[in-house]
Amino acid sequence: MCARKVEKKVLSAKVDSILERIAAFNEAEGGGVRIWRQSNGVSLYREDNGRPIARLRPSGEGDSVEVLWWSYRGKWERFGDIGPMVMSLDEALKFVCRDPMGVFWG
Repeated sequence: MCARKVEKKVLSAKVDSILERIAAFNEAEGGGVRIWRQSNGVSLYREDNGRPIARLRPSGEGDSVEVLWWSYRGKWERFGDIGPMVMSLDEALKFVCRDPMGVFWG
């Protein structure tokens, strides 16, 4: 098997693990979020109105993910000019839930 196929298979398994953990977190918090696997990551949408909340993309290091927001331009984007916002999956889920910047649930 070529290196590219192996890498893709490993990424796919990582995204599957992320999906399971997000589903468990969503259930523990009372639900309300639709979880959708897209490309090389997971997108979160509100169940009540279908609006995008956040996108979590594996960073390639442990269980870290890059957190993206749905911008006013109608696409997933990084926050500002500071580069990728990368944190552990647990931290990312808490961050999105708290929404300290007011960009996820607005």
